[in-house]
Amino acid sequence: MASLNVNGKTLDVNADSNTPLLWVLRDTLGMTGTKFGCGAALCGACTVHLDGKPIRSCSTPLSAAAGKKITTIEGIGSSDVGKKVQAAWASLDVPQCGYCQSGQIMAATALLTEKPKPTDADIDNAMAGNICRCGTYPRIRAAIHKAAKGA
Repeated sequence: MASLNVNGKTLDVNADSNTPLLWVLRDTLGMTGTKFGCGAALCGACTVHLDGKPIRSCSTPLSAAAGKKITTIEGIGSSDVGKKVQAAWASLDVPQCGYCQSGQIMAATALLTEKPKPTDADIDNAMAGNICRCGTYPRIRAAIHKAAKGA
């Protein structure tokens, strides 16, 4: 049994401590916004925040998340930056297929929280680990700039 702080709520989960956080979120807690992509921490679809930092939940064991603040795509809109990112994503129609977008939004929110006025190079560096098979990278960059301007 582990106690997790997910999106500001304390939740008790009954899972092996080596279970990847992704599967605890999806299968145990029913929070399916975080996606399985590659299972090797290479694509970014499973990105969540752990104490405010983006991590790959597919390769993070439950034991590493216990006692820390976990924020998922379901809770990212509760922060001012997360709201701005989600609004910019919607206004610019960023998603195409949408599969990677929760991870993209999580990475973008972490970037803007740390660096409120990023350059294109900052965006490219922060987002490099998040793959979009549909190639919406120009819209992702535009949405990050729009969110940085507060729109």
